[in-house]
Amino acid sequence: MTPVQARRHEADRSPTALADDMAASGPRVRDDMTVEVALSVMAGARVEYLLLCDGDDQCTGSVSRTELAVHRGSATYTDRIRLRDVVLALSH
Repeated sequence: MTPVQARRHEADRSPTALADDMAASGPRVRDDMTVEVALSVMAGARVEYLLLCDGDDQCTGSVSRTELAVHRGSATYTDRIRLRDVVLALSH
């Protein structure tokens, strides 16, 4: 799986595979960052995805620019939506 692809089925994957994915290089951000700030970080870093970390700096997943753009275009979007909210919405 390439880093640009969505990681929506993490529950179906082994812990070893998840650890390997999370060891990949890329910008790491807290999952409480807003979508607007995340898109700005991606543009500035010229990357297509961000690794998400919780308050303990443990990688919990990733989110792509495409996923954020789709979510940003939804009718329920506000500028206060956090990355963790996007990941939860994508996993359902």
